[in-house]
Amino acid sequence: MCSSDLKKRLPRLLKGVRQMKIKRSGSYYVYQLFNTVVLALVALTCIFPILHVLAMSLSSSNAAMAGRVTFIPVEFSLSAYEYLMKKKDFFHSVGIAGGRVVIGTALNMILIVLTAYPLSRSSIHFRGRTWYMTYFAITMFLGGGLIPTYMVIKNLHLLDSFWVLILPCAMNIWNVIIMMNFIRGLPRAVEEAAFVDGANHWQTLFQVILPMSKPSLASLLLFSMIGHWNAWFDGMFYMNNPNNYPMATYLATQIINNNQTMTNMTPEQLALLSSLSEKTVRSAQLFISIIPILVVYPFLQKFFVKGITVGSVKE
Repeated sequence: MCSSDLKKRLPRLLKGVRQMKIKRSGSYYVYQLFNTVVLALVALTCIFPILHVLAMSLSSSNAAMAGRVTFIPVEFSLSAYEYLMKKKDFFHSVGIAGGRVVIGTALNMILIVLTAYPLSRSSIHFRGRTWYMTYFAITMFLGGGLIPTYMVIKNLHLLDSFWVLILPCAMNIWNVIIMMNFIRGLPRAVEEAAFVDGANHWQTLFQVILPMSKPSLASLLLFSMIGHWNAWFDGMFYMNNPNNYPMATYLATQIINNNQTMTNMTPEQLALLSSLSEKTVRSAQLFISIIPILVVYPFLQKFFVKGITVGSVKE
């Protein structure tokens, strides 16, 4: 068949393929229905708590205290958010948490990549790999304990400093292992081709390995961001000054303390607070705290795919 005849028949062949009806069995439709119902229930269990917090923050104090709020605001009110707009300590803690996320996540990703790449080599190319892996494995399961860690932090003069929130958790070994295994699963032929073309390890890492590791990088980036954003214990343990609390620690102290602090409040704030309840204020704080994660996740979700290297190796 010549190429001209093939070109003429190709549109008809494609049209016939589109019109083909695939006969599916009854078990297929049962599985699709079951799968849809289960995933819908899982999605609802994730959405309902967020809707409840949002509805609580937008409801009046009387409705919240009476327990009449479910997933729809009752007696709509923006008083909780008006109160938060005037609360400088809350937004100060949000700023500390934001700086921690940016700097801490960047440091996490740099150390993860620079550690995972050499560990992904075989023992032939990296003779000390076995020793390093053994050392990292020990640190995963054994630690010095809370009090020795506090003494180390104190002797390093990191108490009440911003860096105490970043340096002690600068590298997560679990994330290193995830990244290392992903790199080891990439086609070796692509890496070997880069070396044949004269690339060194730095060029191979940043121009070959990392572009093919976007799914793993996106996942670890999200894990690191959420970990820093939601971390509260280290701020409470290492910070003596409440003004240095990150957002999660600040919210934890607000939840632990049943009574709202009334120190350093203006008369307008006290008057507004008297018309609010702790439930509405805390709900507003919690909803504001989850907004950054809700905004960032859709941009990273597109990288949660597989088969990124399909077609990169040609036989």
